[in-house]
Amino acid sequence: MPTSSARATDAAKPAAASGGVQSLERAFDLLERMADAGGEVGLSELSAGSGLPLPTIHRLMRTLVACGYVRQQPNRRYALGPRLIRLGESASRLLGTWARPYLARLVEETGETANMALLDGDEVVYVAQVPSKHSMRMFTEVGRRVLPHSTGVGKALLAHTPADEVRALLARTGMPAATDRTITTPEGFLDALTVVRESGYAVDDNEQEIGVRCLAVPVPDSPTAAAISISGPAGRVTEAAIERIVPVLQQVARELSAALASTSGALGTSGSLGGGRN
Repeated sequence: MPTSSARATDAAKPAAASGGVQSLERAFDLLERMADAGGEVGLSELSAGSGLPLPTIHRLMRTLVACGYVRQQPNRRYALGPRLIRLGESASRLLGTWARPYLARLVEETGETANMALLDGDEVVYVAQVPSKHSMRMFTEVGRRVLPHSTGVGKALLAHTPADEVRALLARTGMPAATDRTITTPEGFLDALTVVRESGYAVDDNEQEIGVRCLAVPVPDSPTAAAISISGPAGRVTEAAIERIVPVLQQVARELSAALASTSGALGTSGSLGGGRN
């Protein structure tokens, strides 16, 4: 997912041309910039990144603080507030619900357990799963959090993130070894991300759990960084199986992306907020 600096949003531009509400657009842009910065920023940083004057940012932040979506730290910096947690949990549950039919298709076409995962802060969180029908199958609890460096979905989620941001994330989380195959150096992980970008898919080859191989791809243009994957015993997810499974993963990811785009666009074309929310 792009960072705030990579987004083409001009927060200072009037919103009338797009039919939006300017203050709402600006407030959400500030929240996204805070998330991109790791969840805590100062007013001067927000002003430099958004192009908005300090008085405008201060007014918007006061409103967000009053609503509980932002809190002011003792050091006068601002952090994302706890009220966002409920919104995020509800949104991730819905995203998982929307994804389940696509994961079920993956299971039918590949025979292996299918997962969907999001990047939440510095961690990967699994939001949906459809299990394989094999008696020997992989199982990951929905809601489980893992570090990205040892997972296929983590590589898929970070593949297009700037290298300095990846290094900063790895410095915060550390790179503990889950197995003797886990990548434990930043340069090794960045090299793996290069391979993901070149090949179009990520592999966890016994890196999270010995005997398990996982294939993952990002969901393109997802409203939040998302990836889907299949996982199974390494004896079934062979090189020959990978050649067959990867195109299926990529096609399902494209279809899921299109479905999410049409879902998020339905409200925008309904003409009013009273028509219900997706």
